[in-house]
Amino acid sequence: MHPISLLRRFCLPPSYSKTAGLYISYLFGTIYCHSRSVAARPERRLSVLALLVGGLLLLQPATPSTHDIPADVTVQAIVKAQGQRLRMLIRVPLVAMQDFNFPQREEGYIDVEAAESMLRDAIMVWVGDELNVYEEDTLLTGQELVAVQVSHPTDRSFATYNEALARITQQPLSNETNVYFENGLLDAMFEYPISSDQSNFSTDLTLARLGLRTVTVLRLVLPDGTVRPFEYFGNPGLVRLDPRWHQAAFRFVALGFEHILDGIDHLLFLVCLVIPFRRLRPLVAIVTSFTVAHSVTLIASAFELAPAAAWFPPLVETAIALSIVYMAVENIVGVKLRRRWLITFGFGLVHGFGFSFALRETLQFAGPHLLMSLVSFNVGVELGQLTVLVVLIPALGLLFRVVPERIGAVLLSALVAHTGWHWMSERATVLALFDLSLQPPQWNLSLVANVLQWGTLVLVIAGLLWLMSKIFPQTLAVNGKPPAPPSSE
Repeated sequence: MHPISLLRRFCLPPSYSKTAGLYISYLFGTIYCHSRSVAARPERRLSVLALLVGGLLLLQPATPSTHDIPADVTVQAIVKAQGQRLRMLIRVPLVAMQDFNFPQREEGYIDVEAAESMLRDAIMVWVGDELNVYEEDTLLTGQELVAVQVSHPTDRSFATYNEALARITQQPLSNETNVYFENGLLDAMFEYPISSDQSNFSTDLTLARLGLRTVTVLRLVLPDGTVRPFEYFGNPGLVRLDPRWHQAAFRFVALGFEHILDGIDHLLFLVCLVIPFRRLRPLVAIVTSFTVAHSVTLIASAFELAPAAAWFPPLVETAIALSIVYMAVENIVGVKLRRRWLITFGFGLVHGFGFSFALRETLQFAGPHLLMSLVSFNVGVELGQLTVLVVLIPALGLLFRVVPERIGAVLLSALVAHTGWHWMSERATVLALFDLSLQPPQWNLSLVANVLQWGTLVLVIAGLLWLMSKIFPQTLAVNGKPPAPPSSE
């Protein structure tokens, strides 16, 4: 790793400059030398103390300027393995190369010829040392910076791998081409030795420090020419560019488990389902009904069957809050709960669209295993729900030993209803900002295809309802036992 990069990473927070880093080295070196003679010459103690205090005051992190830390940075990266080499082509804004004072000509144009060696240092400090590439699960070593190139902001060569490669490997720009430092782009090509271009590769690009908000647009070019795109903010951790099915499945099971535990609105809905019941068996049926329902709409959304209008997400979020209020009020009123699985199924369809909003950006990490990842996510959600039930049912049992069951159920439901009502009001206010007027459809082949797809979805839902009506009889009682059969009279 570059020595300046080591200093920044392990000694200084991002708000300190390299000048501060050099001063730290000088400061502690001087203090060390002085301290060797303090015992022999006590009068030097005051000078050492003054030096230390003055240095600490100077090392207070300065407020970063726009030049120091850019507000928005977009990084473009293209990865392709070919033969025994893996190439990564990178494009970053020049202004993201913080703390490097590149030589400039008149009017702020960068002096490309004079800055050649500094450009290589900058790309290594800010980018090269942050690129972690894995073949299977082995970190690749032997990184080589093959080429560095300054590009004009209007250059569009990173649209494809071949164009980007041609741009980086051609002759560098001369000073006859005027490129403003603030608008310029810095391109680089890194190479790694690999065992085979048929291996599975992963990346861990820690480039978030390039800006206050860093977006990485990464594309993997497979040996057959297929391009797999990724786009993410900050540092997402390990990204498997071409995951195996079990890797995708494990990732999305964990994601579903975490999502249900982090989603407070889904948890409150689950609490409303649990409050009237004292046994796990009837709850498993109801929670499974919820899972089946949200699985249908989640998968439908992944295959673009959900409306794409801007008003749809706030509509769904409002409906989710409404489902919490409805279930809580039903608990308070004390209506018969024999068909709760059916109502839960209906609200589960709504919650499924809500899950899809959270999953939308993550599905890019599924690779070619989209359906497997969706099923795995739902498995994770179900495991999370069952975990909550295992904890919640005994907790409610203990509570109802202290508080009468009916009073406790009403109080808990009222608290949940109060929270849900506030959410519903806030989300409805956001929804009201959108134009919900319906425009007459234009009859074309696309509309016919959409109608057929939605018709298929309705048939699937109807079939699931029929199947569950056989599995979960409508006579399911609160205590988990069906009522006595009617008399023959």
